[in-house]
Amino acid sequence: MIKAGHDYGTCTLTMLLIRQHPASTWAGRYRRQMPEAPEKFNTAMTTWQEWQDAPWGRLRYSIAEANLLRHLDGLGGESLRVLDLAGGDAIRLAARGHHVTIVDYAPAMLAAAAERAVAGGVTELINCVEADATDLPHDFANGEFDVVLCHNLLQYMDDVPGTLASALVPLKLGGLISVMAINRHSAPLNIAVREMDPAAALAALKTDQARTQMFNSALTLHTAEEIIPTLRKLGCRDIAHYGIRSFCDYITDEARKHEPDFYADLERLELATTARPPYMHTARLFQLTAWKP
Repeated sequence: MIKAGHDYGTCTLTMLLIRQHPASTWAGRYRRQMPEAPEKFNTAMTTWQEWQDAPWGRLRYSIAEANLLRHLDGLGGESLRVLDLAGGDAIRLAARGHHVTIVDYAPAMLAAAAERAVAGGVTELINCVEADATDLPHDFANGEFDVVLCHNLLQYMDDVPGTLASALVPLKLGGLISVMAINRHSAPLNIAVREMDPAAALAALKTDQARTQMFNSALTLHTAEEIIPTLRKLGCRDIAHYGIRSFCDYITDEARKHEPDFYADLERLELATTARPPYMHTARLFQLTAWKP
């Protein structure tokens, strides 16, 4: 069974924009390799889709959406132009009437996004572009997007400032960027609670390195406290810090999370604490929103 502590990627499995899935090294830009066997990739696709529909996957999307909605009204207009660098949040935003461009390197991931758009009845609001997250098409440099989502990408990138700088290029002046990544502060707690391994939790305190479970791929963990100064150096202002899944991953009874009443109570708790200290500091993921001046 896919468990809440298994951060399988809250979006696409593409190694270019991958979230908490394995990563790749397309054209030497990324550090890791895609699995060579197509059947292994297909299995990962199935696992990712199951993850999305599991309670912890649903919480990841609903909480991130709620945090975004705190700010979208300030952009004006009922239909915004959104650039989603991997596509995980595209369908929800399109369902609200926003035009969303999904950028992904893997055609299979774009096909999966297209299928979800059809299922959600929002195909006219979704545009899929096959491209590298740090080498976007030239016409993206015009700064015409109201919102840019950079969710669960940073842990797979060697150059975090460069990745964020690239993500800001398509964003219009006064636009909103949302950054999400696995929270390094959560790693020791997650290991101690879910794996009952205090020795491994102690070791996790001393490193920013971890591995995904799906393809046994290396990744680098970050904290909001590290990324916020980077965003400021890039000129971003009014940075807000949120936590995604402050409690869910530390509840080990997975069956209870599938119970509708329990899930509803858990979602209310998560929403109530997403911006409340100290909970966002130990949440499994951190989310930062900021404005491009």
